[in-house]
Amino acid sequence: MRLLDNAREAMRRDRVFGFVAENRYPFIQGRHAIDHDSVDLSHGTVLYVENVTVSFDGFKALNDLTLYIDAGELRCIIGPNGAGKTTMMDVITGKTRPDTGKVYFGQHMDLTRMTEYEIATAGIGRKFQKPTVFPWHSVFENLELAMRTDKQVWPTLFAKLSGAQRDRIEEVMVLIGLQEQSRLQAAYLSHGQKQWLEIGMLLMQDPHLLLVDEPVAGMTHQEMDKTAELLMGLAGKHSVVVVEHDMDFVRSIANKVTVLHEGHVLAEGSMQSVQTDPRVIEVYLGE
Repeated sequence: MRLLDNAREAMRRDRVFGFVAENRYPFIQGRHAIDHDSVDLSHGTVLYVENVTVSFDGFKALNDLTLYIDAGELRCIIGPNGAGKTTMMDVITGKTRPDTGKVYFGQHMDLTRMTEYEIATAGIGRKFQKPTVFPWHSVFENLELAMRTDKQVWPTLFAKLSGAQRDRIEEVMVLIGLQEQSRLQAAYLSHGQKQWLEIGMLLMQDPHLLLVDEPVAGMTHQEMDKTAELLMGLAGKHSVVVVEHDMDFVRSIANKVTVLHEGHVLAEGSMQSVQTDPRVIEVYLGE
């Protein structure tokens, strides 16, 4: 029954985890074999979004959007509803194909030519606003399921964790602050704890880039503070893009902020420069 439940979870279309499909990396893009460790960050940039346009029935959700994310950077993306934030993440993760423009992961990976699974496996993790964990598995088991290993049927049924794999799970549990809940089923975690667990599940894939959508929605102030500490701690080893509406939270973590409006970048810079920009005040902060 538990295996059946896992299979049903794996068929869900509202998220992309590299661990819910069969193990296929290294995969082929064109004539080049590419795996998780082949991302070329030699120029210091992990993500290139250049002149991207996406239209839905004549409405331009993205309008000539250009955005660059540095390796190890923590970037906050803000903007009013309909600014294009979700569509931007959909394009990066392969859920939506752009009408025009280029999207590269590192120097050579063309994300517009890759499947959602290939993108996730290459090292881009996305956390949706609503936490999506395996509710009737423990915290430890959720992290174990997320581990970057061979997920074909027989290896999954009979594989045993190595000491190094157990150590990695323990390390991530400490990082997300859930070591004391390791044997607790995820269904009984608080909302904030479920958010941290999902971030931990993505970390088990050791992604180069994390896309985090409204991580503090519905959280207590204490949970928000802990989430800020967690995300800031991830920067450096990972690149982290946070889409968030709570401006107090953004101020607590932001070094660089990008403001989207009508599908393109309206302003970009420090939080101080952005929040005093008359254009940003007019279309977003003044709401």
